[in-house]
Amino acid sequence: MTTRPYRSALYIPGSKERALEKAKTLAADAIIFDLEDAVAPDEKTAARALLVETLATADYGKRVRIVRVNGLDTEWGADDIAAFKGAKIDALLIPKVSSAKDLDAVAALIPDVPLWAMMETALGMLNAAEIAAHPRLAGMVMGTNDLAKELNSRFRADRLPMQAGLGLCLLAAKAQGLTIVDGVYNAFKDEDGLRIECEQGRDMGFDGKTLIHPAQLEIANQAFAPSDAEVETAQRQIDAFNAAKAAGQGVAVVDGKIVENLHIVTAEATLAKAAAIKAMSQT
Repeated sequence: MTTRPYRSALYIPGSKERALEKAKTLAADAIIFDLEDAVAPDEKTAARALLVETLATADYGKRVRIVRVNGLDTEWGADDIAAFKGAKIDALLIPKVSSAKDLDAVAALIPDVPLWAMMETALGMLNAAEIAAHPRLAGMVMGTNDLAKELNSRFRADRLPMQAGLGLCLLAAKAQGLTIVDGVYNAFKDEDGLRIECEQGRDMGFDGKTLIHPAQLEIANQAFAPSDAEVETAQRQIDAFNAAKAAGQGVAVVDGKIVENLHIVTAEATLAKAAAIKAMSQT
């Protein structure tokens, strides 16, 4: 489990100066500065220049700074990548990654920045294990809108058409120890629907959710944070297990359930994540 919080990853258009300024104050764990889908073709060059200038001087605190560039198959991709050499960012997010070769092409152009992959194509789902194993990859983001388009699937609240792709990417990311963030929920005024989808993603194992509007932040942050009850249970499991070890026993019992070493690994990660979230909130 990752300790650094990624409960909420908010897309911010790289072309909107006011949005870039407001992002400094929002309760997002990560900001995805978007030069791809959120920027019109005739604004992309200006947006790139604005974002480079902004990131050189702006203070986004402890928020993770991720830039989604245009793909190398577009006229803007190579210039986008070149513009962020040495920039104050934590990662480049590459759209429509379908194979490890897509990451190779980007890695050759920018050697010093961690890469993240947008997982949004059918081929990408089938090659998820290969993509996750790339030595430069640090994270994955589900692009469920584009995936739904490729699959010609219909929206369902249970996301049944997405489950195969979501599961393949989760398995691949967890096998390599990568961060993986769930796709967006489009109906930003539907709080109940967002909460249900966040809880589903959390229960599946995602580290957080990508968001399209600041109004979605509170729900995502709450859903992907350990609850007070989970923190309390984790501490009791650790205490009980330590007491059992001191008595020469290999397991403990908490709330009628066996607690072994593997449960302690999870409990310690829960406490570490809670502490990291608390530190985030103090900025």
